[in-house]
Amino acid sequence: MKVQCLNSSSVKTRNLIKKTFAELINEKKQLDKVTVTELVKRAQLTRSTFYTHYDNIYEVAHDYQLQTIELLCSENLKLHSKQDIINYFDNIIQCLKNNEKIYKLLLSADESLLFLEKLQKIASQKIYDALKDVYTDKYLDLNISFLMNGILMEILKYFRNESCYSLDDLLFNMQKWFEKIFD
Repeated sequence: MKVQCLNSSSVKTRNLIKKTFAELINEKKQLDKVTVTELVKRAQLTRSTFYTHYDNIYEVAHDYQLQTIELLCSENLKLHSKQDIINYFDNIIQCLKNNEKIYKLLLSADESLLFLEKLQKIASQKIYDALKDVYTDKYLDLNISFLMNGILMEILKYFRNESCYSLDDLLFNMQKWFEKIFD
């Protein structure tokens, strides 16, 4: 990212770029079909304004990924117990709800599977680290993998409008599945 000091004007510009990018991703369904020219025209920005904030379209997508990954890796979210993990699920769903429109647009694109794979690895590692000393089953990593892959695929279906369940339904069931698997 080019802009180091994010004053309120820079934040607004970056948010406009990201919002416009998400709209184009939704229409084009592929990241490589979105161009800077289209983005700046639709956002009513100059190319130089875009390039002040980002080097290319892929960096805008990466910015979205970083935002979510930062949430999942936050030091404030240290997991030490099963209750911490249940709260972690709540934090994930809350983040998705707070940014629902943008995630709906981004996760409708084909590139979303690579992003979800990264999220799965991060979340699974956090959960594994929290449970490794209290859960002695030799299949701990496998159970976590099944749980997280299932959760992320349901989230993907939700954002692609392929699910009849709400994010609250998903959260309730995530917590229920976790408790059943790790009781």
